[in-house]
Amino acid sequence: MKKITHSLFLFTILSCTSNAAVNDFCVADLKGPDSPSGYQCKPPNTVTVDDFVFSGLVAGNTTNTFNAALTSAFVTDFPGLNGLGVSAARLDIAKGGSIPMHTHPAATELLIVVEGQITAGFMTPSAVYSKTLKAGDVMVFPQGQLHFQVNSGNGKATAFLAFSSANPGAQLLDLLLFGNSLPSELIAQTTFLDVEQVKKLKARFGGRGIDYS
Repeated sequence: MKKITHSLFLFTILSCTSNAAVNDFCVADLKGPDSPSGYQCKPPNTVTVDDFVFSGLVAGNTTNTFNAALTSAFVTDFPGLNGLGVSAARLDIAKGGSIPMHTHPAATELLIVVEGQITAGFMTPSAVYSKTLKAGDVMVFPQGQLHFQVNSGNGKATAFLAFSSANPGAQLLDLLLFGNSLPSELIAQTTFLDVEQVKKLKARFGGRGIDYS
């Protein structure tokens, strides 16, 4: 009986090991739905080397409200990342530009400065951690923490980002506050801003809705 039990145990271990080896990766089938555990796998016979290569991490267009551009290599751009818990991006910030206060609910972020000067930081309820970074500097922003990046130099700034999720997500504070349909008066009451300031910011960030008379 002990021999049978031991044999069954070994068979189970070997079976699990074999399945793990077969399932070392799961290239995303982007035609299907996303889920908390990621996308479903493409059929193995349709996977190619191109699923594991991304060639689009180039400079983005910084002509916008923030004078900045984020070029992503997330699972939706790079199917080979599915289920691996990593992703990347390129950050370009023109002179005077910034990435405003935001969070990544699903990932820790690593900022690697390669050109220019970036002042970056994050905050907790009890402290602020901010530093001016130059080429070669690396800073980490823990998952879920409110953080920012500002070009504080005299020219353009470039950085590469790494995330601990294939799909880190992002919530920009400015867009959440002023890109919605809440009445301006209500936003003013909850942010202690002047109503006219709120209306100006809503116009800038695409907010809409009927204001109180």
